[in-house]
Amino acid sequence: MKDFNGKIAVITGGGTGMGRELARQLVAEGCNVAMCDVSARAMEETARLIEADGAPQGTRVTRHIADVSVEAALQAFRDEVAEQHNTDKIHLLFNNAGIAGGGSMVTDSRAAWEKTFNVCWGGVYWGVRTFLPMLMAADEGHIINTSSVNGFWATIGPNTSHTSYAAAKFAVKGFTEALVTDLRLTAPHIRASVVMPGHIGTSIAANSRKVQSGSDSDEMSADEIATARARMAKAGLDLSQVSDAQIQGMVAEGARRFLEDAPMTAAAAAKVILDGVKAERWRILVGDDAHKLDEWVRREPENAYEADFFQRFAAEVGWRLGG
Repeated sequence: MKDFNGKIAVITGGGTGMGRELARQLVAEGCNVAMCDVSARAMEETARLIEADGAPQGTRVTRHIADVSVEAALQAFRDEVAEQHNTDKIHLLFNNAGIAGGGSMVTDSRAAWEKTFNVCWGGVYWGVRTFLPMLMAADEGHIINTSSVNGFWATIGPNTSHTSYAAAKFAVKGFTEALVTDLRLTAPHIRASVVMPGHIGTSIAANSRKVQSGSDSDEMSADEIATARARMAKAGLDLSQVSDAQIQGMVAEGARRFLEDAPMTAAAAAKVILDGVKAERWRILVGDDAHKLDEWVRREPENAYEADFFQRFAAEVGWRLGG
């Protein structure tokens, strides 16, 4: 698909981060966009930015509330897309929504673990299941599933549990790779790509806390502060003289650094993704750190989860994640 003009794209997680920037860049190329998110406020900002960019005349952008971990919510989203875009077909499906949380099978709650897994993996699976008939109805289609470097390297450091997110991203990667052959045999007009970003400047840290808590508030609850305190203590920090207000400030600062100090912006990442779609690449690594980590894990698979591996790699790419 060399040209997005006049096409219809569905984007999950369109309220912030790469989803927002995909929407902006697709609309700029004349593509109609239907985005979903759990936050109406976030999507309003995406829509405002698209309007400020100056959308081409006749381009349609719609916003829909949907929790991608719930199949019925995605089905309702699909029905709204069909009605509001007056169509039975779409051309591009970006299964982009994701959250973090529930890192440990042992110490984190089952609810948090499963919420992360169900958004990051379930959202991709249900997304494909739900929108596949509309892709089949188009003359050409492309499924773009967002995995992560954690889809081939299941850690963010030797002192941080990361099982739910990593398990989900491995599932997304394997599922999309299998789709390459499946679609070639059964629906050759549809392609599939797996996207594996490294550290991209997004609001996933702040957004994940809100989704996990079920609140759109920027203020942390007492339970959230207690959980953050326990996580930091486990990582080796002495918090005996640190107040709850300071804990909240530390969490906010971590989210700010993840967003603002990343080696690649969400806008740059979205361009890499869209260029990869145009080039019909099934495997899209995003960011220099993703490319380097791919090389390192392939070169030293037996050492990939040792502390020394992480420390050497973090020093090379300047990572300050994990611990």
